[in-house]
Amino acid sequence: ARTLASRRGVAVDYRLVDVADWNWPVGAFDAVVGIFIQFAGPALRRRMFAGFCQALKPGGILLLHGYREEQLGYGTGGPPTVENLYNEQVLREAVTGFEIERLASYDAEIEEGTGHSGKSALIDLIARKRFSDVAAAAETATGLNGGQS
Repeated sequence: ARTLASRRGVAVDYRLVDVADWNWPVGAFDAVVGIFIQFAGPALRRRMFAGFCQALKPGGILLLHGYREEQLGYGTGGPPTVENLYNEQVLREAVTGFEIERLASYDAEIEEGTGHSGKSALIDLIARKRFSDVAAAAETATGLNGGQS
């Protein structure tokens, strides 16, 4: 990732953090990207998604890629529990106050090592934090974690 960013002349602020305990900054990032981050059960997922929303600047973009609930039937990777898998409703609720640019559920063959190989039930979300709805996004973040940290 560093080499690609350098070749493209892009400055990237990489952070290695424990998302379960990190104090997410407010309005700090242009983009937040989550790819196959389905180690988190529903409670941690709500806190993580609230943090993602909080950390984005107005106009910032959230990119998520993961497995849908139907993945359990394929058995080709991902978490073994349905609670850790996504569906469109879960993702829509996670980004209330954002403009959804793409929300797509689809099946595809993937080959990403022994843990992710074969027909897969996938879902993609691209959502942009609205400039006019910064307050709404903050309310969403609060609502997603039930007012708890």
